[in-house]
Amino acid sequence: MNSQEILGELTTILRDLLGDDTIVLTTTTKRADIPTWDSFNYITFMVAVESKFQIKFTTSDVEAFANVGEIVDKIVDLKK
Repeated sequence: MNSQEILGELTTILRDLLGDDTIVLTTTTKRADIPTWDSFNYITFMVAVESKFQIKFTTSDVEAFANVGEIVDKIVDLKK
């Protein structure tokens, strides 16, 4: 799975979580860019991402992601 496919999967997960089909994630999207993406929804999102990709992020990873692109990059690294 390449970065664009991962980005598409992340978009689907977040749309489902927030109930908003207008969300379009890019590599530069930050949580602050989406008003309903609060800290609780972020944790729920991260758990859903781990489940979807069958990976496990460290707590420090989850706290350090500055944007969606960093999440995509970490998924790519973990799936190698």
